[in-house]
Amino acid sequence: MRKLLLLGLVLAVSACGAARDLEPAAGERLPVAPYGATATPTPGALLTASSQARPERSDELLKSSEERTGNQFDLPPAN
Repeated sequence: MRKLLLLGLVLAVSACGAARDLEPAAGERLPVAPYGATATPTPGALLTASSQARPERSDELLKSSEERTGNQFDLPPAN
């Protein structure tokens, strides 16, 4: 009984992912073109995150060990 329940759960979860293109609902249109745009964006373009929304990771590592210089503005709090 437990194996059957587990198998049913696995099948239900695996059926959740759709592998087809997204389209607007029946009778609906895509959103209007943004202000200043020349054309209405496609569904794929609307789902693609911009570089501001997902900035690329900077993997620039410290190339050599360098001693930090003193910061004249790094003062202890006044009492």
